[in-house]
Amino acid sequence: MDQEDKAKLFAELHRPGDPFILANAHDVGSAKMLAAMGAQAIGTTSAGFAFTAGEPDGARISRDQMLDHCEDVARAVNIPVSGDLENGYADDPAGVAECIELAAEVGLVGCCIEDSTFDKAKPSYDFDIAVERIRTAAEAADALPIDFSLCARADGVMIGSYDVEEAIRRCQAFEEVGAHSVYAPVLPTIDDLARLCASVSIPVNVLCAGPFTKFSKTDFAKAGAARISLGSALARTTHRLMLDIGHAMLDDGDFTALAKSVSSAEIDRMLMESGGG
Repeated sequence: MDQEDKAKLFAELHRPGDPFILANAHDVGSAKMLAAMGAQAIGTTSAGFAFTAGEPDGARISRDQMLDHCEDVARAVNIPVSGDLENGYADDPAGVAECIELAAEVGLVGCCIEDSTFDKAKPSYDFDIAVERIRTAAEAADALPIDFSLCARADGVMIGSYDVEEAIRRCQAFEEVGAHSVYAPVLPTIDDLARLCASVSIPVNVLCAGPFTKFSKTDFAKAGAARISLGSALARTTHRLMLDIGHAMLDDGDFTALAKSVSSAEIDRMLMESGGG
């Protein structure tokens, strides 16, 4: 499947009320395993990738590092890959547009762009600049030769810089300036998710992490979501396992948990079956 076909397929997967799972992978191996298990599309995760590089979540991974990683993932699997590109690695709209163009060049068929500044003193862009950044990103996406999917993220609820009402206002504005889907991570309740879905006419992504893990795919469908992403949850679950087993082993000399590991043969089979892009 070439990039154009992957892009078309990825766009078609976004059906409000009938969500697909965007399986977030933190490295090439996890992407290939998820593809072998039947994932319809892969999302990268900025936090998960940072962990693999020995860095904390945040803005310490450069744009070039992230794009190189995204290219590796996109080449490794024969399904669509969408990139978590943080704030586009630029404050100015032109820089964000350039990031979109580069994303398509490395084989991505979509990406998320958030309204976070990574500045503790002012963690979210002001409304007008946040909207202008998405306008420019959408124009860049629409000018590409493939059906590139831009998801605009309103991250203020998650990072505590604004409330649900402001998140909805921003998502509505992002739709107006051309975003193809929107995303407000860590809304307080599933009713808030339903409100967001009802407030826009484009697909809405929901992050299945934290309290939202108690809900099912059917619950998210009823709320009107079109896409369910995992963020860094799989990566953090992997680290949870390492912590638990590591403490048992290093603190108590207990190795019993290692008996539950999957066989090398099973992993090899899945890595071979996932296919290259």
